[in-house]
Amino acid sequence: MAKKYLNFKFSEFTTNKNFNFSRKKILKVLPEKHLLDAHKVISKWKRYKKTPLINLRILSKKLRTNNIFYKDESKRFGLKSFKALGGAYAVEKIVKNKKKVTVSTATAGNHGKSVSWGAKKIGARCKIFISENVSNTRAIEMEKLGADVIRVKGNYEKSLKVCKEISKKKGWKIVQDVAWRNYEYVPKLTMAGYSVMIKEISNQTKHYITHVFLQAGVGGMAAGIISGIAKYFKRIPKIIVIEPENANCVMKSIKYGYQKKVNIQKQSIMGGMSCAEVSLVPWRILKNAVNNCVSVSDKYVPQTLTMLAKKKFSDKKIIAGECSTPGVISVISCCNDPLVKKKLEINEESNILIIGCEGDTDKNLYNKLYKIGNQKLKKYD
Repeated sequence: MAKKYLNFKFSEFTTNKNFNFSRKKILKVLPEKHLLDAHKVISKWKRYKKTPLINLRILSKKLRTNNIFYKDESKRFGLKSFKALGGAYAVEKIVKNKKKVTVSTATAGNHGKSVSWGAKKIGARCKIFISENVSNTRAIEMEKLGADVIRVKGNYEKSLKVCKEISKKKGWKIVQDVAWRNYEYVPKLTMAGYSVMIKEISNQTKHYITHVFLQAGVGGMAAGIISGIAKYFKRIPKIIVIEPENANCVMKSIKYGYQKKVNIQKQSIMGGMSCAEVSLVPWRILKNAVNNCVSVSDKYVPQTLTMLAKKKFSDKKIIAGECSTPGVISVISCCNDPLVKKKLEINEESNILIIGCEGDTDKNLYNKLYKIGNQKLKKYD
């Protein structure tokens, strides 16, 4: 592997001055009973099986670490995303044994697929609100699962606003992974669903994890996984949150000490992570449980996606969607900076965990990015 392929640089790196990981406080925000129930329910679903934990041995050797593990969520229930664990579980919990229920949600794609699939499983009607930025490919996938898809002019925040307004008028039950005042129970359910990944990982390797790199949009996945760490891991690893450089709401919030909304000038390729504000419930966990934050550029996404597929980091072919790449990008970037690598205490004994949160959930976009990445690789071969 040529060194120039790995010449990645992060956009910004910050340290959380308010770091104070407390299992008790975390499990007060997201109670242990929710985590246990999520695993109990989801593990009984048809076609359930643990998603692979792949060792990126080639990359680990290059970066001089002990192991770099990649949790491959592209295999999750045929939906190709970790989101299958959250929305569908929340639907089952709030709709169970009720007839003629309509659920609704606003989504950038993967959460909507999970809610659509969950509604279909239990026979509920489903209404999905998407912004003009969501691809037709993703809209069609949700329609195939039986949902009515409603496109709204504007961004994600606008689609959520419309979803709230219409759902209130129609009496639909909103199944959202974003929390706001007086709306916390359902987002907690989705986060509990995400914690199943950590339950699985705790049984998939005997190595204790020293570092976890977690993507964040509104923060639900990161907070759900941190809750899982608080419950299932004996040793607490360093936790690093990753965001697109132009949508770093968690980083800004941690820097200022309160929920800080960012003004997104340009949508990131990592569309599911292109969020302006961290969600209320996740923020209660993230504000103290995260050690560091890293923001990364879109420009590294195509070649990272392509290198994963072409076995440049592992002996296994990995189909990684755009939002699966920042974990790899940020690990490489941090290891390329000697001061940051030392600060994070990444060394030859480190066992790093990356969440490969999705596969090719939008095949057209995946193929486009793969083509761009392949051209870049050919340039250096």
